[in-house]
Amino acid sequence: MTQHIEDYALIGDLQTAALVGRNGSIDWLCLPRFDSAACFSALLGGEENGHWRLAPTGARTCARRAYVGDSLVLESVWETRTGTVKVTDFMPQRDRAPEIMRIVEGVSGSVDMSATIRLRFDFGSVVPWVRREGAHHVAIAGPDSVWLRSEPSVKTWGQHYSTRSSFTVGAGEKVAFVLTWHPSHKPRPPRVDPHVALARSLEDWESWARRCSYHGPHRTAVMRSLITLKALTYGPTGGIVAAPTTSLPEELGGVRNWDYRYCWLRDSTLVLGALLSVGYLEEAAAWRDWLLRAVAGDPADLQIMYGLGGERRLPENELPWLRGYANSAPVRTGNNAVDQLQLDVYGEVMDSLNVARTAGLPAQPHAWNLQLSLLGFLESKWREPDEGLWEVRGPRQHFVHSKVMAWVAADRAVRTLEDNPSLSGDVGRWRAMRDEVHREVCERGFDPERNTFTQSYGSADLDAATLLIPRVGFLPPDDPRVVGTVDAVRAELGHGGLLRRYSSTGPSVDGLPGGEGTFLVCSFWLVDALHMTGRTEEATELFERLLALRNDVGLLAEEYDPVARRQLGNYPQAFSHIGLVVTALTLAGADTAG
Repeated sequence: MTQHIEDYALIGDLQTAALVGRNGSIDWLCLPRFDSAACFSALLGGEENGHWRLAPTGARTCARRAYVGDSLVLESVWETRTGTVKVTDFMPQRDRAPEIMRIVEGVSGSVDMSATIRLRFDFGSVVPWVRREGAHHVAIAGPDSVWLRSEPSVKTWGQHYSTRSSFTVGAGEKVAFVLTWHPSHKPRPPRVDPHVALARSLEDWESWARRCSYHGPHRTAVMRSLITLKALTYGPTGGIVAAPTTSLPEELGGVRNWDYRYCWLRDSTLVLGALLSVGYLEEAAAWRDWLLRAVAGDPADLQIMYGLGGERRLPENELPWLRGYANSAPVRTGNNAVDQLQLDVYGEVMDSLNVARTAGLPAQPHAWNLQLSLLGFLESKWREPDEGLWEVRGPRQHFVHSKVMAWVAADRAVRTLEDNPSLSGDVGRWRAMRDEVHREVCERGFDPERNTFTQSYGSADLDAATLLIPRVGFLPPDDPRVVGTVDAVRAELGHGGLLRRYSSTGPSVDGLPGGEGTFLVCSFWLVDALHMTGRTEEATELFERLLALRNDVGLLAEEYDPVARRQLGNYPQAFSHIGLVVTALTLAGADTAG
């Protein structure tokens, strides 16, 4: 039976991540990086596409589970008629090879355990050759090699192209499993003691969490979201992936299934503001530096997303042998939206670097010249239509949010030059651009009869992204046009108390069939907008409702279906967790705006 998306918990090592179900099965894992091919793909297919289940014999789901303190170490407790057992799942922050460690510990009585592991490389399409070598089982196919061992050794046999084992644990007894990946042409990596690795992993996470300077309301929720964002960070470069998964659907049975294992520029301002506001200067600097490396080059070639190291080629392909989560095909890798024109990203980059500069991050000597180059290109392009924030696959339009972010780009340039007159640049030129963009948006993107900004010029549709107008400073929160937009967006885009992204999901807007759930980050934007327009009690009530949508271990996907009461979309979603952190800081009075 397909598990709900929210039935999964996340473990990771800051270079990749795995999803562990309430049934004890690891159903998704890409090795050695977030964007590598998966060796466990049951999430998007079936058990035959790779998984690793470890649970009491005959049991279906754990009684309860939780992360250990402020860590990414997961503990699942199973209760049976003969006893209770605890399974601890984690991935140590790697020195060399990526590893998953699973430690079974008897709590009371005596419990019979079963384990089944099916390794299927290249997204479930390649069955490896498995052999025994000493205490290890070794699975090899092409470039991939996985070594599996248990301590102490347990009874193991092969069956139906899988490796199975069974054992019994009594109170106080422990059995540890270690799965290690490495390139098949290299020697076996050195063995690591799983119990030592567990203690070190807990200390690593707790030490990182202690650096958080936020101690306001909802600290537990904020800390869990920050840990999730850290887990989605590719440590070697500082890039943050939108999600560790691909093709989890925005509508069950639908085709809105995209690969999110890359780094989006649109996340940059909110990520930087959040990290800086809670004391994570090192992470903020790493993200800023990744951003500068990624966007370096011809400003005409600026992309909306990049690979973990700043790679530009992310070709989209379909994997027809995977039926998709809940039969939601196709399953895709890569993302063709990388080739879209989305003018708002120029504003995101300018705003991000302005946030970094005003927060006191050490300046990079080439950063300002790069920004001037980007702004010069935008000056010649902002009047054109684009695909916009939501990456529509229909015709380009004059999206209001894209124009507002063009204003942000010019505004941040003006601010920078006013605060740093020694820098090169024509402040008068950027003021003129800023004023022209502002005037056009207010004339062509605003519906005076309904007192609301619209999704695009001349359209009657609305867009939740217009809720960001007061946050970025385009208009003050008490402007009647802002208040009217908040009211109109809440009335027309509301669904079950949450928000959709935009009014229409038909082909005329995004070029795709079917619908989708409510977009969680948009609902967080509504909280911010309500608070900024003086309706803090309503904002707080909505925020509490959003917090209640998190699963039992505090994770959020991209979307939520308020009718079926299920999470939808790629998971866990960085944008949703960024929204949670920023909104909590906003309600607590912290400044995360650009």
